[in-house]
Amino acid sequence: MRIWYADLVVSTRLNRYHFTRMIRALFLIFQTGAAWERVVKAQRNLGPLLVLYLLPMMLMVAVVNGFGLVKWGEPQAGLFHYIHKSTAGEAVIFEAVHSLLTLLAIVVCGVLIKILGETFHGRFTYKQTFTLVIYVLSPMFLLRLLDTVPAITPWATWGIGIVLSIKVLHQGIWFVMQPAPPNAFALYFMSSLLLVAATGLERFVTAWYLVGHIPSAGNFVSHLAAHLPF
Repeated sequence: MRIWYADLVVSTRLNRYHFTRMIRALFLIFQTGAAWERVVKAQRNLGPLLVLYLLPMMLMVAVVNGFGLVKWGEPQAGLFHYIHKSTAGEAVIFEAVHSLLTLLAIVVCGVLIKILGETFHGRFTYKQTFTLVIYVLSPMFLLRLLDTVPAITPWATWGIGIVLSIKVLHQGIWFVMQPAPPNAFALYFMSSLLLVAATGLERFVTAWYLVGHIPSAGNFVSHLAAHLPF
């Protein structure tokens, strides 16, 4: 009885923790200025930002989407359309790789936005640019939860997510990086292009894999999954 109660308490706390992350992403969409003010006032270092915000959100998306791949599967391209349901091992491997690709896109964007800012004679830190990118992409993480539904194409969730992210970026540039007014729009425009390119490439690779356009990768994942204990 005590063990059951302890598990229930932990599960409730985790659900509340993930729900809080979703609420913050919604605030960034609908109350952008106020949300960015709270982000700036919090002044989190990169470590806590990764551990307390980014990784939990990525884990939540990976678990939900992985469940969808096993339970409902993904429509496959070709002359004969059918639904491919992943095994638990295949879903774990795919979501792990997907999360790593997403993290790589965040790192690349953070580094390149810092370099871009310096070309406009600004002095920015990695803490500023990574904070900007992580929070800016929160709407995209929120939309990725819809990837669980087989009828919704991954490009739809990416398209809506990147539009919302670019909207959030507009004020984020001002609050987090505080560029000189003459350079603000150019920095915003170039940063938007970077986000579109990096996340679009990541979405292209994962979407093509899911619909079966990369059979060699699918066979490799299936071979690895066969050696997992679940």
